[in-house]
Amino acid sequence: MVEISTSILSVKKGEESKTFFALEKAKTDYFHIDVMDGKFVEKNTYQKMLEYSSYIKRISNLPLDVHLMVQDVKAAIKDFIAVEPNIITFHYEACKDKEEVYEIINYIKENHCRVGLSVKPDTKIEEIYEFLPYIHICLIMTVEPGKGGQTLLTDMVSKIGKLKKYIENNKIDIDIEADGGINLKTAPMIKKAGANILVSGTAILMAKDYKTIIDELKYGK
Repeated sequence: MVEISTSILSVKKGEESKTFFALEKAKTDYFHIDVMDGKFVEKNTYQKMLEYSSYIKRISNLPLDVHLMVQDVKAAIKDFIAVEPNIITFHYEACKDKEEVYEIINYIKENHCRVGLSVKPDTKIEEIYEFLPYIHICLIMTVEPGKGGQTLLTDMVSKIGKLKKYIENNKIDIDIEADGGINLKTAPMIKKAGANILVSGTAILMAKDYKTIIDELKYGK
């Protein structure tokens, strides 16, 4: 079954509490926390996401899916480990070499957290094959990271398919998460390609009824 990780990036100011409770009631599987530092990507959401994460931790038992789009990965892990996330995902492109990738994987595991590794649209999926046995989630960016509400890049569907095939052929136990431009129109092809965690923000938060759209994203053909 597909799981839904709802991005809270575009939650309206003053409606946080109402929105988080409504999303939990609508049975989102995760709260997706988009952490941006204004360096790795243009936008800066760092403090806002720290505040939101701390608040969610106080009012909800739903797992936090933290996506770090930052240059200083280790410092961000230190900051966000305090909210006890279920997953911390960092970007392959934020690391200077393979040794650093392994170092960060181990650092996240030492903090009793599941590890995700993300790749931008321009990064070839083959570049991260060697890390797959050591992580829990591979996050494929289906748009350029850093902004909400973008249109899905259709080339990324075949990238997900290629990753899925490699995982099956090598019997690796790992989740494939897709993030960017996911809505009722694009979700079926993403699921068919092999992703089993879908990140959606704008599409869910703009809907009149969160439960209807979350169910449709989860169970729709």
